[in-house]
Amino acid sequence: MKTKLLIAGAVVLALLTLAVLLVGPWPAYSGGDVTHERYYQRNVEAIRASAGRSTTDGRPGSLRAGWAKRPIAPPAGTPLAGFGDRKGKPSTGVHDEIFVKALALSDGNDKAVLVAADMLIIPENLAETVRERVFRQTGLAADALLFNASHTHSGPGGWAPGFVGKQFAGTYDASVLEFLAQQFTAAIVEADATAGDDAALGTGGVPVDACIRNRTREAPCDTELSYMVVEKEGGARCFVVSYSAHPTVLGGSNMEFSGDYPGYLARALERETGGFAMFLGGAVGSMTTRHAGNESGFEKAAAIGEGLARHVLDGVDALELRREVEIASVGAPLELPSFQWRIHPSWRLSPFLIRFLGIDSDGWLQCVRVGDAYFAGMPSDFSGEISVRLKDWAHTQGADLWVLSFNGDYVGYISPDAYYATARPDGKEAYEMYLMNWCGPNQEAFFTHLAREAVTALSRSVVSGS
Repeated sequence: MKTKLLIAGAVVLALLTLAVLLVGPWPAYSGGDVTHERYYQRNVEAIRASAGRSTTDGRPGSLRAGWAKRPIAPPAGTPLAGFGDRKGKPSTGVHDEIFVKALALSDGNDKAVLVAADMLIIPENLAETVRERVFRQTGLAADALLFNASHTHSGPGGWAPGFVGKQFAGTYDASVLEFLAQQFTAAIVEADATAGDDAALGTGGVPVDACIRNRTREAPCDTELSYMVVEKEGGARCFVVSYSAHPTVLGGSNMEFSGDYPGYLARALERETGGFAMFLGGAVGSMTTRHAGNESGFEKAAAIGEGLARHVLDGVDALELRREVEIASVGAPLELPSFQWRIHPSWRLSPFLIRFLGIDSDGWLQCVRVGDAYFAGMPSDFSGEISVRLKDWAHTQGADLWVLSFNGDYVGYISPDAYYATARPDGKEAYEMYLMNWCGPNQEAFFTHLAREAVTALSRSVVSGS
């Protein structure tokens, strides 16, 4: 009897040990100087190696540009991505057409492509497939492609295998992923093929406080509405616009595909100018829309999008267009800090469980230089509060920084380190700092230091700040 009890006790202990190992809780770790970590230093080496493949000799070449788009609305019945309370229900159709759009830019030495899609995020499996196909068809390397999603919560789902993917994008469907990969690849290849036309470009921006607010705390917002105009010799124009308010005007009750307010913004620009317009999701972390009107639903999305378009139209005619423009790019896979999905200030789930749920432990950093404008792509909902500080640093270095999210990978929310230790799992910051926060207490320092490294590596005139 004693032997049986000992065996039973050993089995129970082994099962408990296995449960803690695979599920948790594990002790949460605290912050430190991430720049001293070897994995951080390897990331810096990868960024510098990627930048070394671009020519940044201070002699800008003649700009050439091309653009193209493809529709990406899958058949009705495909789930929408973005709101877990939809529970993967089938979509009912298309309210307004959604697209993937590509802008290819070349200075004669280097080429880069900005890729924007009316999607929740650009998932890693889609980005990797498109990178491979584009390289085979054009020779463009992965570090020349900057992916971005508008972050509409009414775009296509079905692209993510795994438990977490199913919660936000519905049941995985390989045919949806293949359809999206075909459309992305076709748009990029066509943009590249038409990038032989001489062009000029200008960039600008204006603070638009009336359409954005911090939904979590009384703290700064990235209110900048950034815009770039590319004009070919024949007069054709492409508008690139970025803003950081979450496109969640249309709630979880909407079951039709839609671009939300960014879609209305792009259509208004195209209607008013006869041009081509694409929207890049900015630093949307904890940023949501604000609107003084009484509209709701699609009418509210239209009011916000068309109002933002008016700000762009008011500013573009004053832009000075330049024909000699430096193009360069960085794209590097990232080794991330140990994932920390907290359930309590002092406890986290096992990193093994996180991987089992379909979240891998790598990332991607992308930065494209277009003259004095630097498009920094982050694999996350990147905080609008951090973005303000990062842009302030860039301005002191002579760089116009566009801080973007959803660059072809996703590692949750990147939020200010200052709030990490004080946020409570039962407080108003719980969604941001617990459920969607995976990269630990050094997340802000990790990503902002690497973003500075990328900007610095792409320009001889920009130096690292403190």
